Amino acid sequence: MNHLKNEKSPYLKQHANNPVDWYPWSKKPFVKAKNDNKPIFLSIGYSTCHWCHVMAHESFEDKQVAKLINDNFVSVKVDREERPDIDKIYMNVCQMITGSGGWPLTIIMTPDKKPFFAATYIPKDSRYGIKGLITLLPEINTLWKNKRNELNNSADSITSALQKITLYKEKKELTQKTITNAYEQLLNSYDEINGGFGNKPKFPTPHNLLFLLRYWRKTNNKFSLNMVISTLKQMRRGGIFDQIGFGFHRYSTDRKWILPHFEKMLYDQALLLLVYTEAYQITEESFFKKTAEEIIEYVLRDMKSREGGFYSAEDADSEGEEGKFYTWNYDELNQIVTPEEMDIITKIYNIKKEGNFLPEVGKIINENIFYQILSIEDYAKFYKINEEDIFKKLDGIRKKLFKIRKNRIHPEKDDKILTDWNGLMIAALSKAGRVFNNKYYVKKAEEAANFILNDMTKDNGELLHRYRRCEAKISGYADDYAFMIWGLIELYQATFDIRYLHSAKNLNTYLIDHFWDKDNGGFYFTSDKNEEILTRIKETYDGAIPSANSVSVYNLAVLSRITGDINLEDKARQIIKTFSDQINNMPSGYTQMLIGLDFLFGPSFEIIIVGNKGKKDTQKIIQSINSIYQPNRVVLLKDPDSIDLSLTKLVPYSSEYSQIKNQATIYVCRNQKCQLPTTSIDEMKKFLIENN
Repeated sequence: MNHLKNEKSPYLKQHANNPVDWYPWSKKPFVKAKNDNKPIFLSIGYSTCHWCHVMAHESFEDKQVAKLINDNFVSVKVDREERPDIDKIYMNVCQMITGSGGWPLTIIMTPDKKPFFAATYIPKDSRYGIKGLITLLPEINTLWKNKRNELNNSADSITSALQKITLYKEKKELTQKTITNAYEQLLNSYDEINGGFGNKPKFPTPHNLLFLLRYWRKTNNKFSLNMVISTLKQMRRGGIFDQIGFGFHRYSTDRKWILPHFEKMLYDQALLLLVYTEAYQITEESFFKKTAEEIIEYVLRDMKSREGGFYSAEDADSEGEEGKFYTWNYDELNQIVTPEEMDIITKIYNIKKEGNFLPEVGKIINENIFYQILSIEDYAKFYKINEEDIFKKLDGIRKKLFKIRKNRIHPEKDDKILTDWNGLMIAALSKAGRVFNNKYYVKKAEEAANFILNDMTKDNGELLHRYRRCEAKISGYADDYAFMIWGLIELYQATFDIRYLHSAKNLNTYLIDHFWDKDNGGFYFTSDKNEEILTRIKETYDGAIPSANSVSVYNLAVLSRITGDINLEDKARQIIKTFSDQINNMPSGYTQMLIGLDFLFGPSFEIIIVGNKGKKDTQKIIQSINSIYQPNRVVLLKDPDSIDLSLTKLVPYSSEYSQIKNQATIYVCRNQKCQLPTTSIDEMKKFLIENN
């Protein structure tokens, strides 16, 4: 075994038996490289990455390739999910050098960590004009020996260019025009036939959908809402959704959502759960609630740890083949279901003897993906059958197939627990619990939050990033704080347990103290205590997941309104000003940040309920508020019978609020202008809806 044998990361464990003499990222390999006068061969990936597996089997398990690497380089393996700080630095390098990025990421650099070569997947042997490792590695070794000065100059230039990325030009206030421009950019890339944006591959990008829902709320632009509704329905009916076991796959390789890349990520489940929950809040269509509940069923069944936190991901591959766990042979299906059931799934799910992978999405093989070519509603109308009966029959078929599938060899599960992704799931479960009035969902969010706060937080308030097999390790990044704060804010508004609000405030203070750029504004990705690698970067782009700066705009605005601390709202505005140039250049790439900006623009509401949490009149008010789609609002609960003064300490102005005639009383403020208190739910709802 190589030097990865004692690592906890599932990805690093996958490479512990490679003939390549891998080191984990630490001082040791860099000291060795300097002493041996060798460059560093850095490989970055993650456990559920399909092409990482391909490169590993093809090259890193190959003795010929291993000898070339071991003889001429010091090799370092990094799990991008454990060390996103390293990944983000060198992914920026790859994009600068090659114009694109992805995983596996291959970097060759000097012993002082300065890169001079970058690529993604590299085959073992040269093909299709791409140099393979067998050819490439000796060429780089020759350059290292004979043209060292040129490589060092190149590495210095790349490092200098990388350090300039964090320098931001013009700083100015954004206007409503930026939000409108973002909408128009999304509109221009919208696929009216299939839903979603762009051509292929097609990603869910839930924060784009959350942004469009808020745009609809503000402008009453019905097409903005229709884009979201259509996209959510098409995705749920497509192969990107696991029709048998639930949960969403990573992305679709085609524009019709049919053939997915089969890995499942925790963050996708969390962010999509938020969107389906809000879509139900707006439309009250059971389709969206059912999909949200199915996502939760998958997560609680397959991704929940005994400790209370949530696992990271499930692989796309099983038995060395991508998607094998999820696809079905026609004859196999025929033996499992009855002829009547086979007829139903053939018509609804396009099941075929020759397989249903369409020519445009992949090679036709004798396998089937479950995706709805015909909606259940249309099937029921065409065949004049009761919709509810079809739902029951399909659920019975699904359970049969799920039972059979359970006995297959499962894809590998990445069972590390990441604080940032757990924060997203805590936020999503808390919101779903509120909207669906489901205490069980809230309880599961609490279990995860308590685990992070108790087992992944140091006594000084510092978060740790990763937990696996009883070990919490790696200092937290800005994502860990921002996403966890978001989760705790949502959890407070689901439980009104003041502990969660205190924790959110404390984490926010730590984030500002250790991540804030005092000279230029905005949050660095790493704290002033983290290892610095070439430069401290700031993440702003909302890609697969939103950036910490984007989520923090919303968090700061909400905490400011809840606590009355206007300095926090000033910080939110500073973040937007700091990155205003990039946002204006491509506003649709910053939709999560624009969600925070929308909150700041308003209208926004502060609702203070004075009532006993356990009494019916208070619960009715809470449920009524939760039924209304009003994302730009904060809710605070003051229990007049409580002798706990912690709320007053955290929210000083709350001491001024009292009940009317010993009844649960509602105080509503719009854009920091308050209405007279009321005990009438109808009066409150009328004000909220009319001033939405």
